[in-house]
Amino acid sequence: MGAGSVAVVVTEELAVPSWDLYELSIPCTVFGTPQPDLADAWYELRLCSAEDRAQDGAVSGTGLSLRTSYGLDDLADADTVIVPSVPDSCVDEGTPLPPDLITALRGAYDAGARMVSLCTGAFALAEAGLLDGRRATAHWMHTAQLAERYPKVHVDDSVLYVDDGDVLTSAGLTAGLDLCLHLVRRDLGAHVANQLARRMVVPAHRPGGQAQFIDLSVPETDDQGLAPVLEWARAHLDQPLTVDELARRAAMSPRTFYRRLRAATGTTPLRWLLEQRLGRARMLLESTDLPVEKVGELSGLGTANNLRHHFLKQGGVSPSDYRRMFPCSTAAVR
Repeated sequence: MGAGSVAVVVTEELAVPSWDLYELSIPCTVFGTPQPDLADAWYELRLCSAEDRAQDGAVSGTGLSLRTSYGLDDLADADTVIVPSVPDSCVDEGTPLPPDLITALRGAYDAGARMVSLCTGAFALAEAGLLDGRRATAHWMHTAQLAERYPKVHVDDSVLYVDDGDVLTSAGLTAGLDLCLHLVRRDLGAHVANQLARRMVVPAHRPGGQAQFIDLSVPETDDQGLAPVLEWARAHLDQPLTVDELARRAAMSPRTFYRRLRAATGTTPLRWLLEQRLGRARMLLESTDLPVEKVGELSGLGTANNLRHHFLKQGGVSPSDYRRMFPCSTAAVR
């Protein structure tokens, strides 16, 4: 479509939370800074307030407030509309989004705008009905809420972003940058996107999806009969463990152990063991310089090939690529 106008919706102008400020800054940086040597015509950026007017007053949290020159009426003639986030209360407490915002988003889509959300901005697109029947994503911490609240949306918590043509959604924080660079790639070509990524000192394309960052720890259980044996299993992940052995240590039959673990954690014993071992492997990759073979051994996943298989299946990224994303300790685990 070439470079065009990009309208970024500012849902909070007073006491902007730090995470929301980060996501708001991403489209401002990508689309709001002219790059005349990369493209003759760069994007025209507008920050459009979802509030009636900018507010003044004491600001907590980040210690700043925002003023915008544009309002929701300015979404109507934008080529691309981006919702970086919505207030936390709309996600966590179900506080309704402003009706004027939802109407403006629907109107912009009907007028032919490309609709984009970063992180919790997906809740606004979903409320406007723009994600119905579509595959979409958000930060993995919020995808369960998104799926429960909007059952018509096909929520995928494993990817960094979803391009569904005229509606695009991304996971949280830096995944928003991945999606914005993808938009530049779509609009102006790979060369421009790659050069822009180099200037921002970020990868033009990251391997894998957000599944590699999801916390696989199992929720705490109130089942005191299970807690000791699960704690013991976590301390012995480098050893062969079977459901029969865990059931025997819990003084239960394998069937009873299976049923109670499923009720307490929402998963099966074998899946629970795999998730604990993947979590141990991630910790070792993040914090040590141990060879991949040793990581596989200490986590109970066996060979390096078996470790790679499970990492690629679970997170879409190899152990080596995952390790490169984290500073590595020089102290080996003994």
